[in-house]
Order: sequence, then structure tokens, then C-alpha cells
Amino acid sequence: MQLSWLLATALLAVAASVPIDRPKAEKKAEETPPEPPDTGLYYHRYLQEVINVLETDSHFREKLQAANAEDIKSGKLSKELDFVSHHVRTKLDELKRQEVSRLRMLLKAKMDATMEQNVQIDHLGLLKQFEHLDPQNQHTFEARDLELLIQAATKDLENYDAAHHEEFKRYEMLKEHERREYLKSLDEEKRRAEEARFQELRQKHKEHPKINVPGSRDQLKEVWEETDGLDPSEFNPKTFFKLHDTNSDGVLDEQELEALFTKELEKVYDPRNEEDDMLEMEEERLRMREHVMKNVDLNQDRLVTLEEFLKSTEKKEFNEAGGWETVDETQVYSEAELQRFEAELAAQEVELGRRAEHLRRQHQDLQEQQVRLDAQKKEYQQAVLHMEQRKSQQGEAPAAPDPGEELKFQAQAPHAAPAEPAAPAAPAPEQNHVEPPQNQEPPPQPEVQIQ
Repeated sequence: MQLSWLLATALLAVAASVPIDRPKAEKKAEETPPEPPDTGLYYHRYLQEVINVLETDSHFREKLQAANAEDIKSGKLSKELDFVSHHVRTKLDELKRQEVSRLRMLLKAKMDATMEQNVQIDHLGLLKQFEHLDPQNQHTFEARDLELLIQAATKDLENYDAAHHEEFKRYEMLKEHERREYLKSLDEEKRRAEEARFQELRQKHKEHPKINVPGSRDQLKEVWEETDGLDPSEFNPKTFFKLHDTNSDGVLDEQELEALFTKELEKVYDPRNEEDDMLEMEEERLRMREHVMKNVDLNQDRLVTLEEFLKSTEKKEFNEAGGWETVDETQVYSEAELQRFEAELAAQEVELGRRAEHLRRQHQDLQEQQVRLDAQKKEYQQAVLHMEQRKSQQGEAPAAPDPGEELKFQAQAPHAAPAEPAAPAAPAPEQNHVEPPQNQEPPPQPEVQIQ
């Protein structure tokens, strides 16, 4: 039994195999196990890591192999967590702390985008909105955490198909809305031509071989003959089950069931044809799988056992040779739903227009602010240039002394008053210079009498 499938189809729907003990002679070379399919859950990675760690504990594996889906869903299996090894518990504790940290980061990012800064966030209160772990204990992984993880995955995966159907309905309504809007943009002649082309493609899509009801004798025999290459007259349900239990775990899971419908889907959908929509093909595959599960999966654990499969072949419906109505032959939405959807689109368009106008005004304000800043910058540059011009007009400043030149100082007497600066001597008038005669005695000096 796959641990991850049992946990994830009761956890419910992911994947890594719990090996089945076989004789050594039957053991084949070890192969790398395929990557488990993504459940689409926002805590898928946490779920898968918990499963991988639990698989490493021999006690828990043994209890899991003996448990049924009801034991897992009811929380009975969760109590076995108390008996796993300390090493495993330590790893689980670390996984939970990492998940709590991841959720806190997501909450902070959301709050940063929707709230003002510096607002105190109640992380504990916000963590309570996540149902796949116990927010009261954020440090250790306990039995309660495993129980909550199982319950959350079970509920979320049960709602997953319904969410997929709703998404597909919106996709189909959007296609029709865009088609009608395109027709409104055409003139009368082109509109009639486009309508004729649309009806032609629609009719061409309907021209395909009969689609057998999924899970019916005719459908399974066609797989037996064309896919398995066996004689249809020798069809055997038990052998068929074992052939398509590809991982030999004793059950047909959802992926193994959907693989049975490939031949039917190829009758209707071809990616090379303009009239065939591959998203419609995936919706068709989901509807076929839901139909088989509803009629065959008696305990609704999203797994088909051999016993359930054989019982379904004994029902009257199994042998009825009816046909299957494809998506395009069913009414996916009503006209009233389409009108509500178009009103919703119109409201969204108005809101987007309002936001675009707000952004446009913000952009305009920023441009005007940039113009003002550029003007202030230019004015400042002109003021600096004007100041420099005024300085240059006042003349150059005295040259500074050469740093290498020796400075000389004039010593002055202490307390001496500074000498008056001497008046400059008047220039003597120019006269003819006459040489005195030689040997001429100087004139006698007058006597000075002292009384």
C-alpha cells in the first residue's frame, strides 16, 4: 500500500510507495521512484515531507500497512506517532518549525501589501486560519498535528474537484463572452460569416466515434483489446485489474483509473484540430474518473480495491451498451450565470479603469514634480555661476608665498613705538655739474662767539 497515497487519499492523494515484501527471486533492479504528483494544496510540500519522514520509521510503516482508510481518517493512526523513534520525531519537529516560519512570512507579506507600516501583527491569531497544523504549539510535531494534517488534506482534496469544475465553468463563460463581443464588433455580413464558421467547427467536433461509458464492459474491453493487445473474447476483469494496477499495490488510484480513459478521449480530442479544446479534454477526463469512483468506490476512500472492482462488474449497468455525453453535449452554465459573469467582468473593468486613472494621475504628478525639481536645479546652478563671476571681477587674490621660501622677520625693540615712515625725498632739480678747481682751499668758516 502506498503510504503517501493512503495518507494523501486519506491525507488524500500523493505518493511514495511503501515497498511490498517479495521473494528475492522476484526482486528487480532498483529503479528511481517517480516524483509524486502535486496535490495542488498550498501545503503540498509540507505534506510530502512529513510523509517521507514517517516512511523511514519501521513501526509506523507496519501500523500503516495494517490500517484502513477509516483508521487514518478517524485519527487512530495518528496516535502511533508516540511510538516512532526519537530521530524521526526530531525531523518532524524541524519540519513543523519550518512550516510555521513559512506561514509567518506569507502572512507578513500579505499584511505588508494591505496594511500600514509599523502595525503590530497577531501571528498566533492569524495562524489559526491554517487548519493543517496546531498553531498553539509552534515548535514540536505531535499526534494532534498529524491528525489535523490528515483532516485538512481530506477535506481540501474532496473540494478540489468541485473547485476545478467551477474554474472550468468560468473558462467556458469567458470564451462565450469574448466570442459575443467579437461578433458585436463586426458588420452584419461578417457577423453572419463568423456565425456560420462557428457552427461548422462545432458540428465537426461532434463527428467522432461512439464514446463508451467509463467503467462499462465495452469501455474496458476496448482497452483490453487495443491497449493491452489481448483477445476481447477472453476478457477477464480480475486479470484486467492486475494489468492496470501498475505499481502492484493492490488498488487502482485516481491516476491509474484516468489512464484507462485515454482511448475514449482520443476519439473526441486531437490537439491538431482547431475545433478541439484540450482544456475541455481534461475536464472530460475528470468527469469520467468521478463517474467510475461514484459507481465503484464503495467506501469513498478514492481508491478502488480488487473486491470493489469485481463487484462493479456484477452490476446491471456494467453490461449496458449506452453512450457517454461529452462536455460539449452538456450544459455547463446557464444564460443567467453567463449574465452574472459578464456583470462581474464589467465591474472588474470599471475598477481596473479607476486604478489605471489613479496611476495615471500619480504619474502626471511625479512628472510635474520632476519639472519643478529640474527648474530649481537650474536656478541653483545659475546662482553659483553668478557668484563665481562676481569673484573673478573683484580681482585675483594675492599670491600665496611659496611653501619652500624662507620667511624673514624684522626684529624691533621692546615697547618701542613704531617709526614714522620717512617722507620720500623730493627729486633735486637737474643742474650742470661743475668740477671744483684742484688745490683750492675751502672757504673760511665763520667764527661763532659764545657769550
